[in-house]
Amino acid sequence: MIGDRTAEALRLLQDRDRAGDGVDVALACAAALAVDGVAVSLAAGARAGEVLWCSDEVSRGFEDLQSTLGEGPGPDCLAGGLTVRVPDLAQVRPGRWPALTAEVPGQAVRAVFCFPLRIGAIALGVLTAVRRTPGPLTGDQSDDALALAAALTMHLLEDGSPAVLAREDSGALPFLQHAVVHQATGMVSVQLAVPLAEALLRLRAHAYGTGRTLTDTAQDIVARRLRLAPGTEPLPPAADKDWTP
Repeated sequence: MIGDRTAEALRLLQDRDRAGDGVDVALACAAALAVDGVAVSLAAGARAGEVLWCSDEVSRGFEDLQSTLGEGPGPDCLAGGLTVRVPDLAQVRPGRWPALTAEVPGQAVRAVFCFPLRIGAIALGVLTAVRRTPGPLTGDQSDDALALAAALTMHLLEDGSPAVLAREDSGALPFLQHAVVHQATGMVSVQLAVPLAEALLRLRAHAYGTGRTLTDTAQDIVARRLRLAPGTEPLPPAADKDWTP
């Protein structure tokens, strides 16, 4: 049986007028799961996700970090279509997410739980819950998270999200809420005369190398405060590694 707060989050999700831009839904999900933050991201490729809704800056910052590094529980959840539970990021085995592990000491997030927004074997996105303190979810919290993930999947399908409609892995970069990243990717592609996929890697590499988020770097590109020079950006950590379970 789901908890009262989860039931309220589900009612809010079903009410199109109250759901608004999704922030209230994300906040309700965080309250229902008794975590510090929740993010809902949609697939933008086989391994890439982009934030649709976020409850707070802590969860948004962690999503930006995963996007910049190209690795972490969220990308693994999206790639495998399976739940990824990390009760303590500081205790992750060496080599699983080397770049992310190196960033853990400076992060507020200590525990991460990712649930796929899935239809059959295909993950359309990820529901990510984060906590500032380590520790596993309880059985009831896990059940509530699964119920929320199922409801979010149905909501996105019924809403006709463009990211869901363009889910085939065709190499396209579908429009999502953070269009600035895609706009910057297109600009870098033209400036460096490289394919979109490589342009995105170059953008991520620059963000990682300068210690900034992918979103902030993209905004500078679009505003023409930053222009990447050909052949100067190394690949970000793990960008050229295939995911393995």
